[in-house]
Amino acid sequence: MVMQIGIIGTGNIAPAYILGCSKFPQDIQVVACADLVTERAQTFAEQHDLQAQTIEALLNNSNIDIIINLTIPAAHAEVSHQIIDAGKHVYVEKPLALNREDGKKVLEAAHAKGVRVGCAPDTFLGAGGETARQVIQDGEIGTPIAATAFMAIPGHESWHPNPSFYYQPGGGPMFDMGPYYLTALVNLMGPMQTVSAMNKRSYNERIAQHESIKGQVIPVNIDTHVAGTIGFANGAIATIIMSFDIWQHKLPCIEIYGTKGSLVVPDPNTFGGDVLLWQPSNPDWQIVEPIGHADVQRGIGVAEMARAIQAGAEHRASGDLAYHVLDAMQAFDESSEEQRHIALQMVNL
Repeated sequence: MVMQIGIIGTGNIAPAYILGCSKFPQDIQVVACADLVTERAQTFAEQHDLQAQTIEALLNNSNIDIIINLTIPAAHAEVSHQIIDAGKHVYVEKPLALNREDGKKVLEAAHAKGVRVGCAPDTFLGAGGETARQVIQDGEIGTPIAATAFMAIPGHESWHPNPSFYYQPGGGPMFDMGPYYLTALVNLMGPMQTVSAMNKRSYNERIAQHESIKGQVIPVNIDTHVAGTIGFANGAIATIIMSFDIWQHKLPCIEIYGTKGSLVVPDPNTFGGDVLLWQPSNPDWQIVEPIGHADVQRGIGVAEMARAIQAGAEHRASGDLAYHVLDAMQAFDESSEEQRHIALQMVNL
């Protein structure tokens, strides 16, 4: 059975979900959309051959099985609760919520209602993440002992038509891009255990460059450079930088270092890319034959959840995984503020 999908929030990321979901017609079909701005929903619906509805009507639409929550981060938890209260499965854009308390309440409400929570990112389900995971599971680099993860850019105000929320709580480099990197690391090395970090805010204001709002002053109310380490339950240690303060660099995205070799992992904000393996027996980096699908887009997590629902199985881009990542992201702020290691909640992923 093809599960029917609705979307709440028709902003900048919504077209990517339309494209991504369209690649899984045997599993899911997006049929309706809603937005706080009625005209925006109507325009989006016309562009993508959908039914435009009010949010209330979409929540009460008996034909809808899963609703994708694409609202701004500050509204994620509230809208997810509305979807759950309506008895529908929810797949929410990252982050799950702005803090652990709100994230936990979403998961508890879904459990009580008997519905699923899925959460972005789902990029780790693409060929890049799946291939790297298989290399590690096959023992090609031995036991992972360390990793690096770097995301460093000058900020979103240079291109985004609505960049203000990136500089408010729920934004910033860790809550915006951290989910891709932390989720990828957990996919490869298992649960995180401890976090130690130092954060800073380099500028108190940013100037918008997009032609529609060029010159607009954007207050910065979050830290924009985050540096720290993560201790994993398997004993490995990852070094991580997430920054909106760096103009240019030559840092890798993710690398995993093991007792028998090293692994270069492609950009976790993409679904493909080359996975490179180095072993002492071969002095050159080798491109690993990819497995999985690189030609997918945002939507593979929704399709994977739909298949799991119908099969009565666990889905991988889950609310539990997203909560674990949220726990770690919040711990980066706490560690910096309190100048101590933060122990994460134990999870069984």
